[in-house]
Amino acid sequence: MERRARITPERLQEVLHYDPNTGEFRWRQRLSRASQIDAVAGTVSLRYRCIRLDGRNYTAHQLAWLYVTGEWPSLLIDHRDGDPTNNRWDNLRLATRSENSANRRRNRNNKSGFKGVIWDRRHGGWLARIGKNRRTYYLGRYATAEEAHAAYAAKARELFGDFARTE
Repeated sequence: MERRARITPERLQEVLHYDPNTGEFRWRQRLSRASQIDAVAGTVSLRYRCIRLDGRNYTAHQLAWLYVTGEWPSLLIDHRDGDPTNNRWDNLRLATRSENSANRRRNRNNKSGFKGVIWDRRHGGWLARIGKNRRTYYLGRYATAEEAHAAYAAKARELFGDFARTE
């Protein structure tokens, strides 16, 4: 099966308007019965806004990058505030896979209440750890989850700078 070529910046600007202040794409042309001129384009699927153009699905944050820069992103696109539906231009930035992961929120099933902290059943105590570029850094075992989290937060800022999300 033949794969369709990605949309060009020219075609994107022909069919959609992107407002960098709101992060919304609106239809300039009616490409299907579902698209109405000036209506917000796309639907939210798997937490991201997706837009179908010329027989191919795209995420809105990738289209925003193409719309503003004229080029497809060379890396992943990270949402600074962690909200994958907030596609305002000042909320988007290029990121490596490690940087993008560092900016994730604490998992919902986290039992310690702190990102990067787990209870070490084998040895007892709260264990702090962090990963970057497929390497895990063990930061020590602590008497309290708060102490372990302080170690995690310090290492996260050292490794990831602006991408470090510690809550």
